[in-house]
Amino acid sequence: MAANDGAKKPEEQKLWGGRFSKGVDPIMEKFNASLSYDKRMWKEDIQGSIAYVKGLVGVKIVTEEECQSIISGLKKVEEEWQGGKFEIKDGDEDIHTANERRLKELIGPVGGKLHTGRSRNDQVATDVRLWLRNEIQELKVALRSLIQAFTVRSGREIDIVMPGYTHLQRAQPIRWSHWLLSHAWALRRDFDRLLETETRVNVLPLGSGALAGHPFGIDRLALAKELGFKNVTENSLDATSDRDFIAEFMFWGTQVMIHLSKWAEDLIIYSSKEFGFVTLSDAYSTGSSLMPQKKNPDSLELIRGKSGRVFGNCAGFLMTLKGLPSTYNKDLQEDKEKLFDVVETLKGVLPVACGTLSSLAVSKENCFKALSPDMLATDIAYYLVRKGVPFREAHSLSGSVVRLAEEKATQITQLSVDDFKTIHKSFSEDVKEIWNYENSTDQYTSIGGTSRDAVLAQVKKLEAWLNSNAV
Repeated sequence: MAANDGAKKPEEQKLWGGRFSKGVDPIMEKFNASLSYDKRMWKEDIQGSIAYVKGLVGVKIVTEEECQSIISGLKKVEEEWQGGKFEIKDGDEDIHTANERRLKELIGPVGGKLHTGRSRNDQVATDVRLWLRNEIQELKVALRSLIQAFTVRSGREIDIVMPGYTHLQRAQPIRWSHWLLSHAWALRRDFDRLLETETRVNVLPLGSGALAGHPFGIDRLALAKELGFKNVTENSLDATSDRDFIAEFMFWGTQVMIHLSKWAEDLIIYSSKEFGFVTLSDAYSTGSSLMPQKKNPDSLELIRGKSGRVFGNCAGFLMTLKGLPSTYNKDLQEDKEKLFDVVETLKGVLPVACGTLSSLAVSKENCFKALSPDMLATDIAYYLVRKGVPFREAHSLSGSVVRLAEEKATQITQLSVDDFKTIHKSFSEDVKEIWNYENSTDQYTSIGGTSRDAVLAQVKKLEAWLNSNAV
């Protein structure tokens, strides 16, 4: 019988291959692999490995000399990825196995010490957290820029008055800036939620092993400090299976997209010929291949459409998590493609939303033309309240005014003072002061109202927030 020359069979070359005597079916090999998409975490995987090997020095698993050799090898792997020269080979299941395989090719057997006490279970959880933490920084910048665009326009266009709608019916006069700010405040909440999510992302699972913990007492707090994490996970079983932070981030992305979809829907309506409140820039519109007169709000329609995509990723991943038994299961490999897609979608949507908003033109004239006297019916009730009439009675009397105008086939503004007095004795000549749309908006002086001063106060608050949240 020939002596064992140390060469490994293909099945034994796997990180887990020592237990197996037969190779993996090629169909299963492809089905099981995740390198095609998780390779985007190559930088984070190397970053985590460099920190980890330093930790192994502290527990005397590797020497200083071995540590430097491993770090040097990892940096060469990093250079290959950066230069687009990293060669993926058969058997590279994921980014972890690919990087470790190449490391051992570069520095020899000592590279095999890197994985001591570490599992791909805690390794992948660490990589994803590192990757998402970096992406959140970019998303904060993009979201802040969009909020700033809303704020700038609101201050600049404070004097435009337009209809406010409920049930898509004209309701009361408001300021264009007040409408803009309604979306800015929703996004501001999203920014706050992202900061809270970031806190829960920034927790280190490395050192939890496959599920039971680290057998050599590695200093996890030192690992956290090295990698810039604020805390470490407290339970190794939970650490390897926890994907709450991904689900939470996906919900956050869904909420942002729902807010942007609502804003986009408003602008799609406002940009139609029937409304004519706004005109989108050519840079964020497209035409028709058949009808040359068309100018389509494709930027807004795509934003609205992609909200379903992000929500679908979130809902799908929650169903993946439902019913999983404790600790790591391969189902969790399904987290990354959905997460990556949500992040890329948001990174595409936010700048487009910012550009669309910043470049559109608003028509002060068309906004004003859309106002109608019947929108001041509530102001008639308020007029009577100021005369001492209880609101419920005043509301009913205001309805009587509207009915009288309909019977006379005229606008309420064309009714005479005598007409008003037939409805209630409290009406007098000063009722005519109601017929001013800007005055109507300016009666709403409380915090959050649509008066000029109240809207400017909102602008100032957002400006102060922007100044204190530079990212």
